[in-house]
Amino acid sequence: MENAFKTIIETIGEDLERPGLLDTPKRAAEAFAFLTKGYNESLDEVVNGALFPSDSNEMIIVKDIELYSLCEHHLLPFIGKCHVAYLPKGKVLGLSKVARIVDMYARRLQIQEHLTTQIAETIREVTGASGVGVIIEAKHMCMMMRGVEKQNSVMKTSAMLGYLRNNQSTRTEFLSLIA
Repeated sequence: MENAFKTIIETIGEDLERPGLLDTPKRAAEAFAFLTKGYNESLDEVVNGALFPSDSNEMIIVKDIELYSLCEHHLLPFIGKCHVAYLPKGKVLGLSKVARIVDMYARRLQIQEHLTTQIAETIREVTGASGVGVIIEAKHMCMMMRGVEKQNSVMKTSAMLGYLRNNQSTRTEFLSLIA
Protein backbone atom coordinates (compact mmCIF):
# COMPACT_ATOMS: atom_id res chain seq x y z
CA MET A 1 0.00 0.00 0.00
CA GLU A 2 2.91 2.33 0.74
CA ASN A 3 4.14 1.92 -2.86
CA ALA A 4 0.65 2.67 -4.16
CA PHE A 5 0.65 5.95 -2.24
CA LYS A 6 4.10 6.78 -3.66
CA THR A 7 2.69 6.28 -7.14
CA ILE A 8 -0.36 8.45 -6.41
CA ILE A 9 1.75 11.27 -4.98
CA GLU A 10 4.16 11.18 -7.92
CA THR A 11 1.29 10.99 -10.41
CA ILE A 12 -0.24 14.24 -9.13
CA GLY A 13 3.10 15.91 -9.78
CA GLU A 14 4.60 16.08 -6.30
CA ASP A 15 8.21 15.46 -5.35
CA LEU A 16 8.56 12.58 -2.90
CA GLU A 17 11.97 13.94 -1.88
CA ARG A 18 10.41 17.16 -0.55
CA PRO A 19 10.88 17.19 3.27
CA GLY A 20 7.14 17.33 4.03
CA LEU A 21 6.49 14.25 1.89
CA LEU A 22 9.39 11.99 2.87
CA ASP A 23 7.32 9.77 5.17
CA THR A 24 3.88 10.51 3.71
CA PRO A 25 3.45 7.24 1.77
CA LYS A 26 4.09 5.26 4.94
CA ARG A 27 1.84 7.46 7.07
CA ALA A 28 -0.91 7.40 4.43
CA ALA A 29 -0.76 3.59 4.23
CA GLU A 30 -1.02 3.33 8.03
CA ALA A 31 -3.94 5.78 8.08
CA PHE A 32 -5.77 3.94 5.31
CA ALA A 33 -5.25 0.61 7.08
CA PHE A 34 -6.81 2.13 10.22
CA LEU A 35 -9.72 3.65 8.28
CA THR A 36 -10.51 0.21 6.80
CA LYS A 37 -9.76 -1.93 9.86
CA GLY A 38 -13.30 -3.35 9.76
CA TYR A 39 -12.12 -5.86 7.17
CA ASN A 40 -9.87 -7.42 9.82
CA GLU A 41 -12.60 -7.75 12.44
CA SER A 42 -15.17 -10.51 12.78
CA LEU A 43 -18.58 -10.32 14.37
CA ASP A 44 -17.64 -13.01 16.90
CA GLU A 45 -14.60 -11.01 18.01
CA VAL A 46 -16.60 -7.80 18.27
CA VAL A 47 -19.49 -9.30 20.27
CA ASN A 48 -17.07 -11.41 22.33
CA GLY A 49 -19.87 -13.29 24.09
CA ALA A 50 -21.45 -10.14 25.54
CA LEU A 51 -25.03 -11.39 25.28
CA PHE A 52 -26.87 -11.48 28.56
CA PRO A 53 -30.16 -13.09 29.61
CA SER A 54 -32.89 -10.53 30.24
CA ASP A 55 -36.62 -10.43 30.91
CA SER A 56 -36.83 -6.98 29.33
CA ASN A 57 -38.89 -6.64 26.19
CA GLU A 58 -38.88 -2.83 26.19
CA MET A 59 -37.09 -0.87 23.51
CA ILE A 60 -33.36 -0.38 23.96
CA ILE A 61 -31.89 2.61 22.14
CA VAL A 62 -28.29 3.67 21.66
CA LYS A 63 -28.28 7.03 19.91
CA ASP A 64 -25.70 9.42 18.54
CA ILE A 65 -23.04 6.78 17.91
CA GLU A 66 -20.48 8.69 15.84
CA LEU A 67 -19.31 6.96 12.71
CA TYR A 68 -16.58 7.49 10.16
CA SER A 69 -16.58 5.65 6.88
CA LEU A 70 -15.22 5.85 3.35
CA CYS A 71 -17.45 6.10 0.31
CA GLU A 72 -16.76 3.13 -1.94
CA HIS A 73 -17.21 5.27 -5.06
CA HIS A 74 -14.60 7.99 -4.37
CA LEU A 75 -12.73 6.79 -1.26
CA LEU A 76 -13.72 10.02 0.46
CA PRO A 77 -15.02 10.12 4.03
CA PHE A 78 -18.58 10.31 5.19
CA ILE A 79 -19.07 11.26 8.79
CA GLY A 80 -22.16 11.18 10.95
CA LYS A 81 -24.09 9.47 13.67
CA CYS A 82 -26.06 6.28 14.01
CA HIS A 83 -29.10 5.55 16.16
CA VAL A 84 -29.87 1.90 16.96
CA ALA A 85 -32.97 0.48 18.64
CA TYR A 86 -33.99 -3.09 19.30
CA LEU A 87 -36.73 -4.96 21.11
CA PRO A 88 -35.02 -7.74 23.07
CA LYS A 89 -36.40 -11.24 23.21
CA GLY A 90 -34.71 -13.03 26.10
CA LYS A 91 -31.25 -11.50 25.80
CA VAL A 92 -29.57 -8.12 25.56
CA LEU A 93 -26.32 -7.11 23.94
CA GLY A 94 -23.56 -5.42 25.94
CA LEU A 95 -23.91 -1.67 25.41
CA SER A 96 -20.48 -1.05 23.90
CA LYS A 97 -21.02 -3.91 21.45
CA VAL A 98 -23.70 -1.93 19.62
CA ALA A 99 -21.16 0.83 18.93
CA ARG A 100 -18.49 -1.74 18.02
CA ILE A 101 -20.81 -3.34 15.45
CA VAL A 102 -21.42 0.10 13.93
CA ASP A 103 -17.65 0.72 13.78
CA MET A 104 -16.83 -2.69 12.30
CA TYR A 105 -19.06 -2.09 9.28
CA ALA A 106 -18.34 1.64 9.00
CA ARG A 107 -14.59 0.95 8.81
CA ARG A 108 -15.02 -0.65 5.39
CA LEU A 109 -15.60 0.85 1.96
CA GLN A 110 -19.32 1.55 2.03
CA ILE A 111 -22.39 3.27 0.82
CA GLN A 112 -24.59 4.59 3.59
CA GLU A 113 -27.67 2.71 2.44
CA HIS A 114 -25.92 -0.64 2.72
CA LEU A 115 -24.24 0.26 6.01
CA THR A 116 -27.63 1.02 7.58
CA THR A 117 -29.08 -2.32 6.52
CA GLN A 118 -25.94 -4.27 7.55
CA ILE A 119 -26.08 -2.88 11.08
CA ALA A 120 -29.82 -3.60 11.46
CA GLU A 121 -29.56 -7.15 10.15
CA THR A 122 -26.54 -7.87 12.34
CA ILE A 123 -28.20 -6.58 15.52
CA ARG A 124 -31.24 -8.78 14.74
CA GLU A 125 -29.01 -11.80 14.00
CA VAL A 126 -26.95 -11.43 17.18
CA THR A 127 -29.77 -10.65 19.61
CA GLY A 128 -32.74 -12.45 18.08
CA ALA A 129 -34.67 -9.20 18.68
CA SER A 130 -38.31 -8.99 17.65
CA GLY A 131 -37.61 -5.64 16.05
CA VAL A 132 -34.64 -3.48 15.08
CA GLY A 133 -34.39 0.08 13.87
CA VAL A 134 -31.29 1.86 12.58
CA ILE A 135 -31.04 5.44 11.36
CA ILE A 136 -27.85 7.02 10.05
CA GLU A 137 -27.37 10.73 9.42
CA ALA A 138 -24.14 11.61 7.61
CA LYS A 139 -22.31 14.27 5.65
CA HIS A 140 -20.50 13.00 2.57
CA MET A 141 -17.22 14.60 1.52
CA CYS A 142 -17.76 13.28 -2.02
CA MET A 143 -20.72 15.65 -2.20
CA MET A 144 -19.17 18.48 -0.19
CA MET A 145 -15.59 18.66 -1.52
CA ARG A 146 -16.23 17.78 -5.17
CA GLY A 147 -19.13 17.42 -7.57
CA VAL A 148 -22.05 19.60 -6.52
CA GLU A 149 -20.15 21.01 -3.48
CA LYS A 150 -23.17 21.26 -1.18
CA GLN A 151 -21.80 21.98 2.28
CA ASN A 152 -24.99 21.67 4.32
CA SER A 153 -26.42 18.49 2.86
CA VAL A 154 -27.08 15.58 5.20
CA MET A 155 -28.13 12.13 4.05
CA LYS A 156 -30.50 10.17 6.30
CA THR A 157 -31.14 6.46 5.86
CA SER A 158 -33.19 4.02 7.88
CA ALA A 159 -33.69 0.30 8.18
CA MET A 160 -36.62 -1.01 10.18
CA LEU A 161 -36.97 -4.74 10.75
CA GLY A 162 -39.63 -6.88 12.42
CA TYR A 163 -41.83 -5.12 14.94
CA LEU A 164 -40.26 -1.72 14.26
CA ARG A 165 -41.27 -2.07 10.62
CA ASN A 166 -44.71 -3.57 11.14
CA ASN A 167 -45.98 -1.61 14.15
CA GLN A 168 -46.48 2.11 13.61
CA SER A 169 -46.65 3.00 17.33
CA THR A 170 -43.35 1.24 18.04
CA ARG A 171 -41.73 2.95 15.08
CA THR A 172 -43.10 6.32 16.24
CA GLU A 173 -41.72 5.69 19.75
CA PHE A 174 -38.24 5.07 18.30
CA LEU A 175 -38.37 8.15 16.10
CA SER A 176 -39.57 10.38 18.93
CA LEU A 177 -36.89 9.12 21.34
CA ILE A 178 -34.02 9.91 18.97
CA ALA A 179 -35.32 13.37 18.01
